[in-house]
Amino acid sequence: MAGFENYQDETRNIELEIERMGVALGVDWNDEAQVRALAREALDHSADRVRQAASDPSDQRLAAKATLFGLANLMLRAMEESAEVGFETHGGPVWKIFGRALWAEAALRGKAD
Repeated sequence: MAGFENYQDETRNIELEIERMGVALGVDWNDEAQVRALAREALDHSADRVRQAASDPSDQRLAAKATLFGLANLMLRAMEESAEVGFETHGGPVWKIFGRALWAEAALRGKAD
């Protein structure tokens, strides 16, 4: 059962928030090394860091990263779910750049085909 109803709308909403968090964190989406490092960190991200970010709202950078990493999870779920129902989900440039980095890092860990 799919958790997303309108993949195009959800994709755009997720990507918009990813872009916002990228601005807050100073991410250069054209810097492959920076984006890959961010993807690695997103895959390593734990619930403990989310709780830490929630407990210290003054640490805006940590809160932005926690939000970004949650969005990365939603992004991967949207792509997986849409593939299960027979189509590929594609977002805009930031979605594609971050998505490629996440899939590449996951593949290195044996978590993606």
